[in-house]
Amino acid sequence: MVVLASRRLPAELEALAGRIVSAMQQTAANCTANGATPKIELDAVQFTRVVDPGNQLPGYEGVWRNARNERCGMLTINTDNSFYAEYDLFCPHPRDPRWFVEMVTAWGRDASLRCEAKMTPSL
Repeated sequence: MVVLASRRLPAELEALAGRIVSAMQQTAANCTANGATPKIELDAVQFTRVVDPGNQLPGYEGVWRNARNERCGMLTINTDNSFYAEYDLFCPHPRDPRWFVEMVTAWGRDASLRCEAKMTPSL
């Protein structure tokens, strides 16, 4: 994969990325305690344009970083407008102590968007 420098998405992908981030934020809000939900924001993603060696078309890989500059999420948009995103939450479930919320993920293509929280049993 060839990487080309870029920080922002093209205008035609901004709306898609906005819908993805909004769905992830809503899912995170449903799975965290009030006041503990991280802000998942499109403006905080650092994008890199990548070229798929198979078809030579551009795709985009974005990374969220926390205050310590550690990767805490990613968003990939492929050449066919399919996408996958994840954002780390690492918090106890607000209503069921048997579960720990690890991350929120989103995937799909164009208008088809699915989002869910990944949970693991608490110890």
